[in-house]
This record gives sequence, C-alpha cells and structure tokens, in this order.
Amino acid sequence: MSTKYTEEQVWIRQDGDFAIVGITHHAQDALGDIVFVDLPAIGTEIAQKAVAGVVESVKTAADVYMPASGVVTEVNEELRADPSLANTDPLGNGWFFKVKLTQPTELAGLMDEAAYQKFEG
Repeated sequence: MSTKYTEEQVWIRQDGDFAIVGITHHAQDALGDIVFVDLPAIGTEIAQKAVAGVVESVKTAADVYMPASGVVTEVNEELRADPSLANTDPLGNGWFFKVKLTQPTELAGLMDEAAYQKFEG
C-alpha cells in the first residue's frame, strides 16, 4: 500500500482498486481539538478535489477535499462517535472513509512521502 498526500493536507492510502482517506498530522495540529466530523454517505461518488466532508474543531471548520475520484464504500463510524481519533491517530484509527477508486491514475499527481515532507518543510 502506498500513501500519497495533497496540498490540502489529506492523505490517501491505495490498496489495489480501493483506498483509505484521512487528514494529515499537520491538518489536525492546525485545527486543534476536533469535535465533529461530517462524513460522506456510503455509495456517494465524489470527484477529485470536490468536498468530501467537513472537520470541525474548537477553533474552526475545514472542508476535506477528495484526493482522487471514487465511490465511498465505508465510513469510519468510530471516528464519527469519537472525533478526537483524528487528533490522536490521524494516519491510523482516525481515518475518514474508504473508496473504490474510479480514476486511480489521478494518484500519480499527488505527493509521495518525500515530496510531502519537503512541502511541509
């Protein structure tokens, strides 16, 4: 599985035709204590760069942009029940949703780990 990153602080981890999506450590640091997540409905088709959800913290709210086009196959109900998972484990148990990729070639335009580290640099 390879993980890619967007300039909007979203990560996507591909596993074949499917992928998991979440926010980065930097995003959760900037947001502060996350108190609510609005996740897309299962079965929703979302185009790359479209708003896929919303994260609300004690400081602000931020849109979560889709890193690659796909159809939502699963949402993280644990995250919905405990939004703080996005703070404590953003790259693990704090994932947002899973998708079946409809345009997997879009991933080639995203940053890999090394490029993302330079971007954050």
